[in-house]
Amino acid sequence: MNWLTEARFGLFVHWGIYAAAARHEWVKSYEQLTDADYQPYFDHFSPDLYDPVRWADDAWNAGMRYLVITTKHHDGFCLWDSKLTDYSAPNTPWGKDLLAPMVDAFRERGFRIGLYHSLLDWHHPEFPVDLYHPQRKDVDFIDRTADRDVSKYADYLHGQVRELLTGYGTIDVMWFDFSYADRGFNAKGPDEWRSSELLTMVRELQPGILVNNRLGLGSGDFTTPEQVQPPGNEVAAGEGTQVPWEACHTLNGSWGYHRDNHDWKSPALLIRMLVDAVSKGGNMLLNVGPNGRGAWEPRALDVLSGIGSWMRLHERSIRDCGPSTYVPPADCRYTQNGRRLYLHVFAWPMGHLHLPGLGDRVEYAQFLHDASEVKRVQVDPSAPGHTYLTGLPDNTLTLKLPNRAPDVDTCVIELFLKD
Repeated sequence: MNWLTEARFGLFVHWGIYAAAARHEWVKSYEQLTDADYQPYFDHFSPDLYDPVRWADDAWNAGMRYLVITTKHHDGFCLWDSKLTDYSAPNTPWGKDLLAPMVDAFRERGFRIGLYHSLLDWHHPEFPVDLYHPQRKDVDFIDRTADRDVSKYADYLHGQVRELLTGYGTIDVMWFDFSYADRGFNAKGPDEWRSSELLTMVRELQPGILVNNRLGLGSGDFTTPEQVQPPGNEVAAGEGTQVPWEACHTLNGSWGYHRDNHDWKSPALLIRMLVDAVSKGGNMLLNVGPNGRGAWEPRALDVLSGIGSWMRLHERSIRDCGPSTYVPPADCRYTQNGRRLYLHVFAWPMGHLHLPGLGDRVEYAQFLHDASEVKRVQVDPSAPGHTYLTGLPDNTLTLKLPNRAPDVDTCVIELFLKD
């Protein structure tokens, strides 16, 4: 797990023919589209602006250090040249494997490589209709497909995972999505996927791989809270066992390219979410949904650039850091790496910032963005104007701050602890 917890910040990419629809990666299910309705997106998919080297550069400059790419989403479309289906990128007008150049470009740039693979497949002829299937309300379709055999689909699923784990070199993460046993009509879980058998194969093919928690077998090597920030310092799974975790988030609520979605998070908010995750021992996996021409849209690039500007100055408060045993003041977070304790100030105070438990523990303090000293002061609570400080806990460190916050999205104070 060391590389994952050291990296702390990764890139998720949701990309497929749904980018041509440009209204969410679940569009086929949400709008209950038939295969015929959905076919034009396959027939016109030709991402002529696809440049994985540029993708890798933009992600690296944003501070990301590992990639998770959707090899196949729930619609069944495959980015790679699968020998088990024609429903893949080489059979679109594009005519080529999209996965291989991406893996090569990101690996060359220094990224670890993760593959997302959907357990669902709304296109496969043996995938039985269930509560998420686009034709779930089409009674005639359900009747006509009643003899579909999920075991035959599972053979296909396992065969495709084998292709992925034997055709693209060392894979660091297998990110499955998702089991939903007992959720409703014809729901599927580990029995239908043959998850135990699948996991055994994954481990045999790639002994060093990390596998997430969505096979329905328990926590996995790490858990994946989605579109939420866990409230506690750690994420528990299975009888209170503490496990590594990774919060996966979107830029605007949609994983796939969504042209008319304007509900974008700001760089400042995403930076705080990243800090919050690391302060609780977690990672953040942030998604970009390329458009139908294979480009990252300007709004996404602007957000990543903003995060990258902050990371350039504050990277060491994130990378290889984790939670601290010290309790931060209100509206702040701590991250820590050895003797370096990082105080992330979310709401700027007036004049002083009081840090309980650190009165005799800090040998030096500085702003991280410019390495300028932050004065430590001993405030006399009996002095005129300071009587409000009589309630401070013993051994509190007080920092003297300028009235105006530094011009960075989240200010970080680096505290050097004594041995």
